Amino acid sequence: MTAPVLIIDDEAAIRRLVRGAAERDGLAVDEAENAATGLAMARRAGCEVVLLDLGLPDRDGIELIPLLKAADRAVIVLTARDDAQEKVIALDLGADDYLTKPFDTAELLARLRVAFRHRSGRQSEVVEAGAVRIDLGRHQVTLDGAAVPLTPREFALVVELARNADRVVTHQSLLRTVWGPAHSSDVEYLRVAIRSLRKKLEQDPADPRLFVNEPGVGYRLATLR
Repeated sequence: MTAPVLIIDDEAAIRRLVRGAAERDGLAVDEAENAATGLAMARRAGCEVVLLDLGLPDRDGIELIPLLKAADRAVIVLTARDDAQEKVIALDLGADDYLTKPFDTAELLARLRVAFRHRSGRQSEVVEAGAVRIDLGRHQVTLDGAAVPLTPREFALVVELARNADRVVTHQSLLRTVWGPAHSSDVEYLRVAIRSLRKKLEQDPADPRLFVNEPGVGYRLATLR
């Protein structure tokens, strides 16, 4: 049986760094240095989350994402590629998160915890981010305990982000879900709604900490501290 975390990366130094950080956090890690070995290991019982480099020697890591998702694995892309379009492609193919090298190990561990929480199905129907509380079951958003009136569209957007808390959701995905497929390219609709939500829910709308923008990619509802 393989470990719950698998890193597929051809850089031995990165694999050592990730293994050391994860093991200190109580997680077991397996390693693979190429796509073929990594995919075979990911398909074994026990693997839950894959940390995937895109620049692999035998295959572009982007091609592995749908294969790993088909095997019911969470995928966190961990790569030096920081092109916005590359991120969009990876996320739209099903990647659960995307971190660029160099990365902070504390943030990586936090992303791993989020991935395991989503997989476990134990995520509460209530999402909290600072003073903001989103009760998905009751369809209620509060700020410091007081209900915040939102338009139906704003609420739908908050719910979609809350269901993917701490994970980037692409512009296209948000637009398709909240506005409908016909508006999947109308990014300005999304920007206007996010500006309105920031005014209503952020402590400082000019310095947003809740609705975080991933330039050219999408937005993340940030609950990690």
